[in-house]
Amino acid sequence: MYIAIEGVIGVGKTTLARLLQPAFQNSELILEVFEENPFLSDFYGDRARYAFQTQIFFLLSRYHQQNNTIPVILGKGKTLLSDYTFAKDSLFARINLHGDELTMYHRVHEALAEKIPLPDLTVYLSASVDTLMARITLRDRSYERAMERSYIADLAAAYDDFFVSTRMPYLIIDSNALDFVRFPEHLKLIENRIREALGISPYQPALLDGD
Repeated sequence: MYIAIEGVIGVGKTTLARLLQPAFQNSELILEVFEENPFLSDFYGDRARYAFQTQIFFLLSRYHQQNNTIPVILGKGKTLLSDYTFAKDSLFARINLHGDELTMYHRVHEALAEKIPLPDLTVYLSASVDTLMARITLRDRSYERAMERSYIADLAAAYDDFFVSTRMPYLIIDSNALDFVRFPEHLKLIENRIREALGISPYQPALLDGD
């Protein structure tokens, strides 16, 4: 079983993946290694200048991580939880790249994507731009301090559009009113919705009342 967590920067994907792992026996995590991108800090300072280098590095890094790891974990019959999907990279590329650079990127992405297994379920943590900006400020990563609100709004719109048109199985969780770090019942709610979506017992549909 392969479960991926997706959403805009700052929504809490990595935290949720880590917290969910104990709930699924015989499971392993794959976490995005974004800190290793040498262009990331420069990108947030000058997106137009460093967009192509940043996107290509992320694309190849994510491909190598997923291609080398996902088949091994799933081949062992384990449950896999990831805090990103391979598809996410193209969402950022649509915003950050243009013209010939975007065309070249799409050719490479399409060739690599054919080799990457798709999740059995992608959990989309949605949130308002206000919520996302507040969470980005709270975690206070140095290279995110100059994050533009308009950029986050563009990403949120891109994610919403993607999940309207994708054929991948997905579950949308409105995370605006949830704090799954402080409140175990919020984490349990998300776990139950995932289990129900996948048909994995035990789950309690009654917990969904009023959600």
